[in-house]
Amino acid sequence: MNDRYLNRRHLISAMAVVAALVLLGRLFHIQVVDDSYSRFAERNVVRYVTRYPARGMIYDRNGELMVYNQPAYDLMVIPAQTTEMDTAGLCDMLGITRESFISRMEAASSYSRLVPSLFVRQLSSETYAMLQETLFRFPGFFVQSRSLRDYSLPVAAHLVGYIGEVDRRTIEADEYYRPGDYYGISGIERSYEEALRGTKGVSVYMVDVHGRRSGSFRDGAIDSDPVPGKDIVTTIDLELQAYGELLMQNKRGSIVAIEPATGEILAMVTAPSYDPSLLVGRARSENFRSLQSDTLNPLFNRAIMAAYPPGSAFKPFVGLIAMHEGVITPDMRFECAPGYRFVGCHSHHLPQDLPGAIMSSCNAYFCQIFRRIIENSSFGSVSEAYSGWNQRLHSMGFGSRLTADLMNELPGFIPEPAYYDRFYGEGGWRALTIISLGIGQGEIMTTPLQLANGMASIANRGYYYRPHLVRAIDGEQPGELIAARVETGIDSLDYTHVIEGLSRVVHGGEGATARHIALPEIEICGKTGTVQNPHGENHSVFVAFAPRENPQIAIAVVIENAGFGSTYAAPAASLMIERYLTGTVTNRWREEHILNFSTLAADEEEY
Repeated sequence: MNDRYLNRRHLISAMAVVAALVLLGRLFHIQVVDDSYSRFAERNVVRYVTRYPARGMIYDRNGELMVYNQPAYDLMVIPAQTTEMDTAGLCDMLGITRESFISRMEAASSYSRLVPSLFVRQLSSETYAMLQETLFRFPGFFVQSRSLRDYSLPVAAHLVGYIGEVDRRTIEADEYYRPGDYYGISGIERSYEEALRGTKGVSVYMVDVHGRRSGSFRDGAIDSDPVPGKDIVTTIDLELQAYGELLMQNKRGSIVAIEPATGEILAMVTAPSYDPSLLVGRARSENFRSLQSDTLNPLFNRAIMAAYPPGSAFKPFVGLIAMHEGVITPDMRFECAPGYRFVGCHSHHLPQDLPGAIMSSCNAYFCQIFRRIIENSSFGSVSEAYSGWNQRLHSMGFGSRLTADLMNELPGFIPEPAYYDRFYGEGGWRALTIISLGIGQGEIMTTPLQLANGMASIANRGYYYRPHLVRAIDGEQPGELIAARVETGIDSLDYTHVIEGLSRVVHGGEGATARHIALPEIEICGKTGTVQNPHGENHSVFVAFAPRENPQIAIAVVIENAGFGSTYAAPAASLMIERYLTGTVTNRWREEHILNFSTLAADEEEY
């Protein structure tokens, strides 16, 4: 009996020891290994406050400030820390309804009851002042500072872009973001978001039962400082950009100016545009809806997203390809009926060589040399010859995206042989079938950026640098965006003859299509274009570079529904060139001519 009870005693003691060891092990795991319980307890007595970094500022090429920051304050909430309170008083202070309060709380709780969520963004200064004195009455709520964008001038909206609140998809894709954060949505703000945003920091505070701060948690040992975003220096000349936008008021179209020697974009004007400050602050959503519903479509960036037939502005490139393929020599002359087959032309001196045909914009000349390109006997077929034409245009920057700085750029359209095969069947089309391509009409489509870049390649006599908008990020050149120069593959001597023709367009005698825009001491090399538009008045186009030697600026101007290229696009380009190269404008009549012209009056009458 004694042995039996002794065995039982040993068994019970062993079980007690095992149970004690299990409890001790569990306690060790909770306190040392697994800190989730500790963190849960801490969250009930501490508050994690995100410290947002100052977003990087944006400057123009001359150091002029374009985009900077202004202070703003958001009301945040931690649902788990809210208790019974004067809900009506808070709603009244914030100017929201009880229903809005409930829906905001539900939205915050659906994300996390333990993590701060945005409750009301961008408090007014009056509301912020009132909350500072009464916030202790609303446990779980606190104010968090951040910065919003501001602009030195109401211009360049499409270039710099705008910021807005992150969506759920972005939050799921990038763990950096939390609900209520802001990020770049368009323009440079989007393309360089990672550089501009910086790195968030955090401050951890102890709070009392009323949610009031009572000091730093662990003496700030786990706090972290925010890292400011990087400043960006753009290639834009802010003064030239502002002047271009002034010229394009009350018009639809675009102006793009490039520095040929670097590919730096000096100005990128799109019209109609909008004041970038409209998309900042609490009125942003309402303003965005208004801009989005505007029939003039001011959110549309015509410089990189609108595609037009280039018209006669395309003829210099046709001439270059014809010389490269050896189907003409620059002094070869062609007659004009006036016109060629079913393509008409205007009266001018006959016959014309290449420089003369560019000067007088002879349709017959370029139709005939285009036919020689496409029916070149050195190729096995029309389709093969056309493929060579297509590839040469791509080497000049047409039919492809050019810049990595703006994500919404469109490539334009240079049809492939298969495009015509679908309509006419293989072998069912010839040069005459697509003859309008020779004068920049038909199916070919180009963007204003591509036209300006094309003129830069002519100014450089056979190469261009990838157009870009950013010069430096925190003082360092973003080398990956500035590719090695792109060669067109056409002999530089061929460019000499085309440049002579472009110079005669402005500085030639009788028959020169843009001699009225000549500047006293600057030799402009340019080409007018009148683009047929089946939907209304023709588009006015002008492309140019200046000066002829050591070119400093290449430019493309497209004004929709403005008629002849010489009437409005050419004078606008002349004004931009003079303003950039000399800092002033001497011909005030020409300036008033452009400023007083509107293509929107007819549109306004229709609505």
